[in-house]
This record gives sequence, C-alpha cells and structure tokens, in this order.
Amino acid sequence: MHRVLLIAVPLFALFMGLEWLWGRWRGRDTHDLADSLSSLSQGLMSLAVAAVTPLFQTGIYAWAQPHLGLLPTSLWTGWWAWAVAIVVYDFCDYWLHRVSHESAIFWAAHAVHHQSERFNLTTALRQESFYAVMGAPFFLPMALLGMPVDLYLGAGLFVLLYQFWIHTELIGKLGWLDRLISTPSNHRVHHAVNPGYLDKNYGAVLVIWDRMFGSFVEETEPCVYGTVKPLHSWSPLRAIGQFYGELLERARATPRWRDRVRVMFKSPGWNPPGIAPFAPPDEARLRQPRFASRLEALDVGRAISLFLVTAAATAVWLDAADDLGEGRNLLAAAVIAIGLSATGAMLARGVQERHRDGERSTQRRAWGIYLGAMTLCVGLIAVMA
Repeated sequence: MHRVLLIAVPLFALFMGLEWLWGRWRGRDTHDLADSLSSLSQGLMSLAVAAVTPLFQTGIYAWAQPHLGLLPTSLWTGWWAWAVAIVVYDFCDYWLHRVSHESAIFWAAHAVHHQSERFNLTTALRQESFYAVMGAPFFLPMALLGMPVDLYLGAGLFVLLYQFWIHTELIGKLGWLDRLISTPSNHRVHHAVNPGYLDKNYGAVLVIWDRMFGSFVEETEPCVYGTVKPLHSWSPLRAIGQFYGELLERARATPRWRDRVRVMFKSPGWNPPGIAPFAPPDEARLRQPRFASRLEALDVGRAISLFLVTAAATAVWLDAADDLGEGRNLLAAAVIAIGLSATGAMLARGVQERHRDGERSTQRRAWGIYLGAMTLCVGLIAVMA
C-alpha cells in the first residue's frame, strides 16, 4: 500500500499548493510553514512504521481470512464486491475511530492526527504511526465474510484517500451531501475542541453511521482546532509520545492497581479517585493563540531542505522495503526518524531560544544537528538507490 501512496504524492502536493494559493488569493491563508512540515513529517513517520510492522498491516488479516471466513472467497468478484467491501470497511473504521476517541490507550495512538491547530490538506497527511497497528482486529469482520486480502487492502486504500479532500476550511457546506457523506463541514467539527463538537462525526466516508449511532453534530459555529491539551512542539517523536506520557503519569499517581489498568482503557478524560478531575475545554482554551514559531530565513531553509531530503530517502527506501530484511528496514526507519526529528528541531529554533543561549552557540548546535541528519539521509539514498 505504501507504494501506491508514494505514487499519489505528486497529486497531494499539487492540491496542497492549489489550496494555499486559493487561500492567499481569497485573503484566508489556512497554512503555516512549521505546522505543515510537522504534519507532513508525521505522514512520513507513519509510512516508516507501516513498513516495519507488516504483521499488523496485512499479516493478521491474511492469516485470519482463510481460517475464519464463513463465505467463499470466490463470491467476492465484480464491481459490487468492491462497493460492499468499501461500505463494510467504512463501518468497521467508524467503530475503530470511535473507540480511538473513547478509550485512552487508543486515543494515545490517534491523538497525533488531531494535534495540528490548523486545518488544511496537510492535516490529512498527518497520519498516526500506531493507529493501524492497534486497529487491525477491528477489520476482522471482513475476514469473517471471506473477503480476500486484495479487497480488504483496496477498500482501505479508498477510504484513506477519500479523506484527503475533507481536510480543508476553504469548502463550505454542501447541502444534502452533508447529511449522507463525510464532507469538509462535517470533518471540521470532528477536529474541533469546541465543547459541543468534541468526539463527534467519526465517519470516514459515510456520515450515516454517526446519524445511526448518535454521534453526529452539524457545524454551527467557528471551529477551534487541536487537542484539549495543546502539543506546542514540532518534534514528531514528542507528538507520538505525548499522551502515552500522560497515561504513564496518571498510572504512577494511582495507588490502586485496578485503577492503573482502568486509566488505560477508560475515557481519555477519566481520572481515578485521588487525582484532579479532567477539565474540559473552556473559553480560555478557545481563545488561546495558535502555536507558531518565529523563524528566520536560515531556519526555514534548513528545515525545508532537510525535510525534502528525508522525504526522498523515505521514498527510495519504501520502494525497496518489501525486498529487504527486517534489520535493514528497522535501520532505515531509524534514519528517517532522525531526519524528521532534526527537521522539527530546525522549526523549534525560535527567538527565545537564541536569546537564552546566544546566537553563536545555537547556530553551532543547529548546524551540527542539520549536517548530521542530512548525512544520514543522503547515505540512505545512496545505499538504497
């Protein structure tokens, strides 16, 4: 699947550029360079994790389908089979998505997709690294129906690609379509922290699941994006680990072992007895300025160039990943993680950091991080090419 996604990258880039130009022309630029690079970095990180976890991407399903299938595989042929597969996949994805908001350990994996405080097409590519790993069992009903692996993968790819266009503020309401399918208006609600919008509109393609199971809310007020507790970092590893760290802190502060287990699986906002209760978003959170970095031209140049080289290294590696051993894939994934983390470090170089440590010392440190990561990524390209 990752090879298909790589082929789609030029189209993604084209539409992201068109969105940016249209927004600028309309006087409504919804993009921020640091935020967009951070989101795209998460997308590359998710591809790297997928490449080193084939068991959870297709392995479990490929094993379960012949052992658990109640219907013959030969039944699933023709265009109607693809249509049914997409609907069933979307239904399974609705419940995975819902559980990912209502169970803390699943939210820890999913939170990455919601951390951006902007909403644009780059947010669509801000994919979670461990979402598919944890969510594999939710799609086993497709195996029970005897749907072959290629149908499962194709339906999943369709549902994933469909969601790209609904991550934008530049498309308004679409009338009767908003009542049937997931649209930008419906999905803006899903990404908002407005109290009335929290944990709503889970549908990836069809919004009828939300209407059937009571999780639908119409967009009626301007959305404030992000998570209830903002990330305030451009580090991809910190983004992935943010809520896992919060869960561990809660567990350590919980005296009873039973509550330590419950804190992992109950609502992300649940706190056991003895710990301060979860505070829902208030007016102060809704008025909070969006996180941003004050970058100079040198910071921008280093961040963009390092991201592009890391992206090229990712593409070259993923093109050959299926033919490599597990050890080499893990090593390549580590190089990609270093490149993306260094990109985040370039974006984090703000005025306060330079003022605190001095311009000369921070420049030396930045150049060291930049050149080290660049060398590793160029080396990966040379080895894999």
